[in-house]
Amino acid sequence: MNRLGGIALNLDFSIVIKYLPFLLQGAGLTIQLAVLGIALGIVLGLVAALMKISHTPLRYIALFYIWLIRGTPLLVQLFLIYFGLPQLGITLDAFSSSVLGLGINSGAYLAEVFRGGIEAIPKGQTEASLSLGMGKFLTMRRIIFPQALRIALPSLGNQFIISLKDSSLCSVITMSELLQTSQRFASSTFAPLEFYTAAAGFYLLMTTVLSAALRSLEWRLSKENRTREG
Repeated sequence: MNRLGGIALNLDFSIVIKYLPFLLQGAGLTIQLAVLGIALGIVLGLVAALMKISHTPLRYIALFYIWLIRGTPLLVQLFLIYFGLPQLGITLDAFSSSVLGLGINSGAYLAEVFRGGIEAIPKGQTEASLSLGMGKFLTMRRIIFPQALRIALPSLGNQFIISLKDSSLCSVITMSELLQTSQRFASSTFAPLEFYTAAAGFYLLMTTVLSAALRSLEWRLSKENRTREG
């Protein structure tokens, strides 16, 4: 028992060690949700970005998607997918609903990230590629998108970190990721401070490692660009 400011604190973090394998399993599921969610978000975001800059009626679909998703909370979106879709005859399990919700949500933000990256490339490069007979699709795939991806990488990494933390909201639709696992053992052992502190530590560790990996990747890409320019 410890005392803090005259208040008795009965803390026993050894109990967390007992349930550590379950917490690690929950952390692994959290990473899986974030990776699959951001992968789906990249696809949706890229499609929405291309639709938005297409100057066709498709841009209005992209505008509506971005406006709707960015204007509503992820928690509400998860409820609509998991509890609302069954009324329309579409039933998804908690895992599929979580991945779909995270993907749709991150896609709306990544759409703006990709759009900004694409529009940052000088139009002269597109015109030069087209004049060489590459075609719009090949120009986008081989000239524009690789450069836009480098520009968008920091924001893409930030969205990955956000999705990793946002995956904790999936606990409300019975997804046994890190937070719900911590909640379950916090309730059964009457040790909420210990388990929620452990959960916070896991999230902090995962985001720190991810941030370091992204910084390393950015530095490597920057070094390659300097080498080419040199």
